[in-house]
Amino acid sequence: MRHRVKGRKLKRTASHRAALKNSLATSLLKHKRIKTTLAKAKETRGFVENIITKAKKNDLNARRQVMRYINDKEVVKELFNDIVPKIGDRPGGYTRVVKLGNRIGDAASMAVIELVDYNEVINKQAEEVKEKRESKKDTKDIKTEAPEVEEAKVVEETTAKEEKKVTKSKKAPKVKKKAEEKKESKTKKEDKGKKETKAKKEKTDTKKKKDKK
Repeated sequence: MRHRVKGRKLKRTASHRAALKNSLATSLLKHKRIKTTLAKAKETRGFVENIITKAKKNDLNARRQVMRYINDKEVVKELFNDIVPKIGDRPGGYTRVVKLGNRIGDAASMAVIELVDYNEVINKQAEEVKEKRESKKDTKDIKTEAPEVEEAKVVEETTAKEEKKVTKSKKAPKVKKKAEEKKESKTKKEDKGKKETKAKKEKTDTKKKKDKK
């Protein structure tokens, strides 16, 4: 029986589990809101709240204790300078876990863990995400309007082809003249060869007639 067994192992070894908690705590203190599985969110809730209560003392020993778990110096500065003055009046309950339902791939129960008094920061982040989405939609609309430009390019290509045809038609008479000149030179050479062969035959015939006499 599992009586009075505290905590979750999360299918990890002790060192891996400690590193996971440290990374989740630093990301939560940095971004003020993260999305994870429900089990991880419940584990990080108590871990982060203990860190915040230690930071409420705001002395050197508290800083050293916090630096054991959070290795990012900028996050530690933000914790002592911004987060603790804003949340320090509360006696506890610095975080909130909101369930989101099951994940599509493996049906794991998902949740959002966030700091309580940072709704303004979260709303700004949501607005930035919306602006990015709208900018992406605008770029897609511009790309859909692009085919008109492509049609103009096609017209330019057709004109270039016509110019090529015109240049070819201009070059055609010159090519024909060259071909005719080559043919004439060949025919002249053939005529000369025939005349020479006829002359040789006549000489041989005359020599044979003289020999017979």
